[in-house]
Amino acid sequence: MPDYVLRLYITGRTTQSESAISSLRRICAQDLGAEYDLEVIDVLDCPQVAEDQKILVTPTLVVELPAPSRRLVGDLSDRERVLLALGVQNAGR
Repeated sequence: MPDYVLRLYITGRTTQSESAISSLRRICAQDLGAEYDLEVIDVLDCPQVAEDQKILVTPTLVVELPAPSRRLVGDLSDRERVLLALGVQNAGR
């Protein structure tokens, strides 16, 4: 089982969505290595999942593991902010 389980909720393949995906993948590759599982969920394709998870704004990153579960809403280009949401110890390095 991976150390990090992440779900990124997006709305369509917009510039904002693509930017969030690429920023998150870059941060994960640089700081988490192969220790993560990332699922990208388009709320247009899976509206019931978004409703069940109470996703009101996209992009929303849900960090399922490590516990406790956390959410980060909005722009994912700020590396330190994303690392803090992920619970990475050395976020300020």
